Amino acid sequence: MTKAIAFTEFGTPDVLHTLDVDLPEPGAGQVRIAVRAAGVNPVDSKIRSGAMQQVFPTPFPHVPGVEASGVVEAVGSGVTGFAVGDEVFGQTVTGAYAEQALAPADRLAPKPDSLDWAAAAALPVATETTYRALEPLALRPGETLLVHGAAGGVGTVAVQFAVARGVKVIGTASDANHERLRALGAVPVRYGDGLVERVRALAPDGVDAAFDLSGQPQALADSVELTGGSERVITVANAVAAKEAGIAFTGGGESDRSRPAFEEALALLAAGKLHLAVHRAYPLAEAADAQRESETGHATGKIVLTV
Repeated sequence: MTKAIAFTEFGTPDVLHTLDVDLPEPGAGQVRIAVRAAGVNPVDSKIRSGAMQQVFPTPFPHVPGVEASGVVEAVGSGVTGFAVGDEVFGQTVTGAYAEQALAPADRLAPKPDSLDWAAAAALPVATETTYRALEPLALRPGETLLVHGAAGGVGTVAVQFAVARGVKVIGTASDANHERLRALGAVPVRYGDGLVERVRALAPDGVDAAFDLSGQPQALADSVELTGGSERVITVANAVAAKEAGIAFTGGGESDRSRPAFEEALALLAAGKLHLAVHRAYPLAEAADAQRESETGHATGKIVLTV
């Protein structure tokens, strides 16, 4: 048996509790890792609340968490490139809010010594989401990208990926986060009413593409207006609003891009061009508090759980 944080009914963060679960055994192509840190993502709260039940059936008990860093402690058949004792990070197939979790070997990467456990756990979802969203936008050096929600865990990674590719980035954020975005190479702008006019003042030559992390219908409408059409606007936050606005939505299930995303992230880290912001690290037992803070939408960077 192993310790995990789980829920046995849908509800508020209060339904999360510590539970003894069976030690997961790796199948073909999988490894079991002893979790050192796990990322907390908005999807964790959506699944826990029951909001995702129609598209993500959730048997009980359910252990949340889709990304982690840790140490390989068992290897399934067909796995090459990883051995017991390796330090890794990546996406998991069993809940990461636990002392042990399973992960597909093709969605793992070796953890560099320069990354601590918390930062490594903050990397998988943010980098894979960024890579998967930017890929169809086909950005070229010198173009201008608008990022909605640029100060969050995924937003800050998206800013840095785009800047490293020679793209000018305008990022929406609250005034309190503007200096932080400037330090990452973006031009900050306050979100809300009047955004179109403020962005046009910053980009008189126009905006070429937009990446939305807010899920707000008005942000999508503003993006279409600023880019002159729906072709180069994408969101990862609101499939319903995307369909209504006639723009692209990517949710991750259609084509995982972990391997190239991790390769680009590790190269940027080695070059000193990627900085991973951990907003706060909570002990595993305080997962409910971590999700409560995540749900405020005000975290400046990633929230993680430490084991």
